[in-house]
Amino acid sequence: MSAQTRNKPHGRPAGGPMGPGPMGGVAEKPKNFKETWGKLIAYCKNYMPAVVVALVLAAIGTVLQIVGPDKLKEITNEIMKGLPALVNGKQILGTIDLSAVKSIAFLLVAFYAGSTVLSFIQSYMMATITQKISKNMRTGISQKINRMPLKYFDKVSYGDVLSRVTNDVDTIGMTMNQSIGNLVTSITMFVGSAIMMFYNNWIMALTAIGSSIFGFAFMSIIMMKSQKYFVRQQNDLGAANGHVEEVYSGHNVVKAYNGGKEAKKVFENVNQNLFDSGWKSQFMSGMMMPFMAFIGNFGYVAVCVVGAALAMNGTISFGVIVAFMIYIRLFTQPLSQIAQAFQNLQRTAAASERVFEFFDEEELSDESQKAKRLENVKGDVEFRHVKFGYTPDKTIIHDFSAKIRAGQKVAIVGPTGAGKTTMVNLLMRFYELDSGEILLDDIPESQVRRENVHEQFGMVLQDTWLFEGTIKENIIYCKQGVTDGQVIAACKAVGLHHFIKTLPHGYDTPLNDKANLSQGQKQLVTIARAMIQNAPMLILDEATSSVDTRTELLIQEAMDKLTQGRTSFVIAHRLSTIKNADLILVMKDGDIIESGSHLELLAKGGFYADLYNSQFEPAA
Repeated sequence: MSAQTRNKPHGRPAGGPMGPGPMGGVAEKPKNFKETWGKLIAYCKNYMPAVVVALVLAAIGTVLQIVGPDKLKEITNEIMKGLPALVNGKQILGTIDLSAVKSIAFLLVAFYAGSTVLSFIQSYMMATITQKISKNMRTGISQKINRMPLKYFDKVSYGDVLSRVTNDVDTIGMTMNQSIGNLVTSITMFVGSAIMMFYNNWIMALTAIGSSIFGFAFMSIIMMKSQKYFVRQQNDLGAANGHVEEVYSGHNVVKAYNGGKEAKKVFENVNQNLFDSGWKSQFMSGMMMPFMAFIGNFGYVAVCVVGAALAMNGTISFGVIVAFMIYIRLFTQPLSQIAQAFQNLQRTAAASERVFEFFDEEELSDESQKAKRLENVKGDVEFRHVKFGYTPDKTIIHDFSAKIRAGQKVAIVGPTGAGKTTMVNLLMRFYELDSGEILLDDIPESQVRRENVHEQFGMVLQDTWLFEGTIKENIIYCKQGVTDGQVIAACKAVGLHHFIKTLPHGYDTPLNDKANLSQGQKQLVTIARAMIQNAPMLILDEATSSVDTRTELLIQEAMDKLTQGRTSFVIAHRLSTIKNADLILVMKDGDIIESGSHLELLAKGGFYADLYNSQFEPAA
């Protein structure tokens, strides 16, 4: 399998539907919170003025809400003035000043309407800004991927890169859209409510704050206890998902070896652990809302009792008690939102670290200054003392030298790990040499741009890569100016035209998960694609290793037509497929140990002859 098609297991922890409660959960800890947020702010510097304006609008809108209870106090006091009173034992009806009540009420409506409008503007601005930032990040990651050397993907799983494009960028966008705004409004609400309570009466303010602190201290103890269960839940959920994926992806093997009982036993154990941790974490998180309701109700009681005593003494008016009953809710409510926002900020910092780590990865060297180009390439190839290793401490190709003339069919054979696919990757300039040179038509590849080198090659790999599109789109793939006649001619050449005509939509039949193409037919599509590219050189990497013998003959015929007039490099473990090669290079431990035609190498009776005979020796 070539390096560019090598896939690796996904190493990120599994998630699931059983999340934390309002104030529970486990925020992934970033390595450096301040530094990462500094990078994120610097990345968003073009949008920061708009972000600041949006947050200021959110704060102003919150202030308008905070003033509301104070105006309700004034309305209550105006109403109280007009209530019946006893004068010398007789009930005297007061007169409510409706004009004063109306003016305060209209002002209160204006405050609340203004708060709503400002909140709407803030939400609109932040949604627009964050989506633009997310779009720019995804574009930046996509462009970065195109500038990354393949050796990066040898050490990092594809799933991890995809996670940065999707999960991490979504986390950043969601936090900037919601959590930052919620944090500003919650802090403004919390501080503003405290100020307004002290402004109205310091005794009742201390009563309200004291009752809230008592409740939140009790709730923080529960939160600390619940953290370990949320950690266990995530770990158990990952174990359950991993076991299910493992068992069902290898379902045939489990059945063949009667491993069902053992797999069921393991799953029941994992599932029981998940039940225990999930029940405890969900129970703990479920207690948060009742406790928050208790804190609010406890505050109401405390405020009413103390307020009644103060009102009896004439220290405060009845309107102050009404205002405090609203302020106690405005004071306690933001605390849970602040805690949740800080957790989201931590998750965002962790996600941002992964994104910026990717942005900071080493890129391919800039080749914009290279003016030399490969044009009208004949196909002469020369390897001069090539040395290469995927890591500095492990050399794979020690001293590779070979000359290939234009139009020759070159087979590269050898045991697994000999360096066959590595040589092809070096030929395509997917990796840079440690030393030595590779020349195309006597021009060193290092003197021309990588894209120009790639244009000279067509590829047919062991893994048939087809994207979701029509058959015609898959065959044309990035080639400009291809006519329908050329596509049909390529498919006739590989023996695929008749099959395509039997499909409901012919060449416009979409290829997706539901398309019923055999492995051999998919391989023929990739061969037709290579024909359409019409490059002067061709690489065939284990192109027939995953098909049956009859299909192999069809593919071999198609490849013989494809290689006509082209310099071709064939990697094959089935030595029967390369008998007609003009030159066979036998590799072992990163070096060429034999070279020649099939008959010449058999006559030598060396390593190639041993390989060939081991495949065809009769069974004992």
